[in-house]
Amino acid sequence: MRWIDTHTHLDAAEFDADRSLVRQQARQAGVALCVIPAVERSNFATVRELAHALGDSYCLGIHPLCVAGATDADLEALDDALAAQRDDPRLLAVGEVGLDYFVPELCESPLRERQEAVYRRQLQLARRHAMPVVLHVRKSADRLLKHLREVGGPQARWQGIAHAFNGSVVQAAEFIQLGFKLGFGGAVTFERALQLRHLARTLPLDAIVLETDSPDMPPHWLYTTAAQRAAGHAQGRNAPQELPLIARCIADLRGISPEALAEATWHNSLQALPKLKTLLV
Repeated sequence: MRWIDTHTHLDAAEFDADRSLVRQQARQAGVALCVIPAVERSNFATVRELAHALGDSYCLGIHPLCVAGATDADLEALDDALAAQRDDPRLLAVGEVGLDYFVPELCESPLRERQEAVYRRQLQLARRHAMPVVLHVRKSADRLLKHLREVGGPQARWQGIAHAFNGSVVQAAEFIQLGFKLGFGGAVTFERALQLRHLARTLPLDAIVLETDSPDMPPHWLYTTAAQRAAGHAQGRNAPQELPLIARCIADLRGISPEALAEATWHNSLQALPKLKTLLV
């Protein structure tokens, strides 16, 4: 079985000590390719260089959690980078971009309006450069959909991934109708995540892609509670090598074999991010 981790922050400091080993272990576990999204202008070059060094792929964008420090010049730099690297087969999408209404300060003016403006501008850049979009969705699905429809026009169709999706069944259907695949990762392994597990079990198989969001979003076997952390237990570091185990959980929920899930999500990933096809011949 071969897997694609459609969202992993391998450039994160948590991997500085053993990044090459982490990628080697993931490859040994069957993870053929990782997608490394940027989060701000300062790591555009980092994710590009890392993707080339590791034989992986990358996206360029400004994350909503980085909006407070983002300037119009950063958006211009993104536009320039997308144009300059248009022919790079490892550049797959504009991302990670979106809206976050979980963090309190991002829900208040002026950051609420600012992140919407930055998100909308990046959607426009994705249209200009004919690229898919990798979306950050956290308590923001309806607003994300609104801007997608407005920027895309009456017959809006997009390509890309709604990363770490955890919305409603209705919202899921709306993203799928627009052309997005929905990303599932470690959160689905928790038995208490009833809504998320319901989605993973019942959504059309052709709508699902897999991700780790590593080093974050650990599966249950790596998770430690706040009380455990206070007692000195370290939080387990998520990594791409966990993807096959996360996938097995989703396969069990759906009542299908891991092999069937691997085949379907491989195909789905290539639909969401078409330039992957040139890297996975």
